[in-house]
Amino acid sequence: MAEGLLLDIDGVIVTSWKPLPGAVEALEAIADSGLPRMFLTNTTSRSRGQIADTLTDVGFTVRADEILTAAVLTAEYLRSRHAGKRVVVLNEGPVTEDMDGVDLVDDDPEVVVFGGAGPSFTHEVLSRALAWMLEGVPAISMHRSLTWATTGGPKIDTGVYLEGLQKATGIKIPAIGKPSPLGFRSAVEMLDVGDPSGVVMVGDDMYSDVLGAQKTAMTGVLVRTGKFVPEQLDALHRDEFGQVPDHVIDSVADLPELLEKLSTRRPA
Repeated sequence: MAEGLLLDIDGVIVTSWKPLPGAVEALEAIADSGLPRMFLTNTTSRSRGQIADTLTDVGFTVRADEILTAAVLTAEYLRSRHAGKRVVVLNEGPVTEDMDGVDLVDDDPEVVVFGGAGPSFTHEVLSRALAWMLEGVPAISMHRSLTWATTGGPKIDTGVYLEGLQKATGIKIPAIGKPSPLGFRSAVEMLDVGDPSGVVMVGDDMYSDVLGAQKTAMTGVLVRTGKFVPEQLDALHRDEFGQVPDHVIDSVADLPELLEKLSTRRPA
């Protein structure tokens, strides 16, 4: 039975911040049903307040406190694991306003944080990060997504750079956002749903969104929009012992019907 809902944003309800067909209406129908929801996103190009304002401007009804970003989760991690340390954040977008209580600096860091990739991820900047890591400065990443979807086509994201930096240094860079269990657990707590098995996670990234959620006992729903790659799903179905998404729908417009079925289903 569906007791709570988690939604990815980019590629699920919007692409390049424009609503996908039927998305506004679908979210209105879900809101009318009273099902608790949160938006769980690895988006690092905007703060949670900016995300809420942008979604509201294009027709959605969303509050900032309904949005849980990788930056918010990273700040929580830094406050608990690296309290008081100087932190350099390499990111494309103004997310530092969501990082209260973190000592943000431009140089001489005690921790390096990788956010979302973009034009600021230059050869010089990444080389500086490499040097800091080789000097022993710990590094973490807000997420390790390999791509993100735009109306102009897919763009490479931070995970592409992390792979090279890890090989060059021999150091594993932990990621805080999806598919890290930390993000999913925090979202369940904010939904005030005691059992993650009652939570439905909807995303366009089969590995980070859907299978990551299923590993934490949630129900995963994959949408065939955004960064969805049919070949990935086909490969999983060919693997007799591999995990596959619990549900696959054409778009978020089909979500209200699926949630109604899940909410009325009773255990055998």
